[in-house]
Amino acid sequence: MKMNKLLTLALLLLVSSTYAQLKPVSYTDGTQKLNGFSIAPAKAGSEKGGILILPAWKGIDKHSKNVAEELAALGYYAFIADIYGEGKYPADIKSAGEIAGYYKKNYSAYQQRIKLALEQLIKAGADASKIVVIGYCFGGTGALEVARANFPVKGVISFHGGLDRDSTRTINPIAPKVLVLHGADDFFEPIPQVLTFQQEMRTAKADWQMIYYANAVHAFTEPEAGNDNSKGAAYNEKAAKRSWKHMQLFLDEVLAN
Repeated sequence: MKMNKLLTLALLLLVSSTYAQLKPVSYTDGTQKLNGFSIAPAKAGSEKGGILILPAWKGIDKHSKNVAEELAALGYYAFIADIYGEGKYPADIKSAGEIAGYYKKNYSAYQQRIKLALEQLIKAGADASKIVVIGYCFGGTGALEVARANFPVKGVISFHGGLDRDSTRTINPIAPKVLVLHGADDFFEPIPQVLTFQQEMRTAKADWQMIYYANAVHAFTEPEAGNDNSKGAAYNEKAAKRSWKHMQLFLDEVLAN
């Protein structure tokens, strides 16, 4: 019996030392309380690359937490940003669309919330010179706003994100490298909008890539989106796996010494 207890304790210690844990982090934007999540690499190393995760329009969810844990397992610091703030989280799809729409229109406010989250990622231990921002759906829009604002990051990755921008905005040169991972059948991003985005990247003289995934629509990385493409948002296992690999290749490139 005593030996079994010792073995159990040893296993628990092994698991706790192998797997990093998400930790809630409270921070503020003025008087608004924000609630993000931080996670350190599963194994300490000298690289200290950091990934900021911008969630989809419903806010921090199971998917963004899983992504953070997987990135920690790969050796990165990760932080999940809280864009909306305590007391302002959407209760349903309708309110999620309204709140996300506000930040898309008021992009400076979106950029400010992202900036505050980046500061938390660096405070957690990530090297400020080795940061990448990734985002999903609404978060993908945020990742592109990071590039448009020329935040001091190595690169940004948009997973099935919104590409649209106000045509009256000035297009400035973009320094961070840009990777857009896109469903080939995503009708929420019509072809004229995609072409306008691509021209924006050319005008900005960005180092950009855009990869399309066959038979994939919006939200193709999210299992909870179901599998009915006709609804416009659906999980696609093949596209999800391929996009994760493409993300890893991008991170290897932009965060290399």
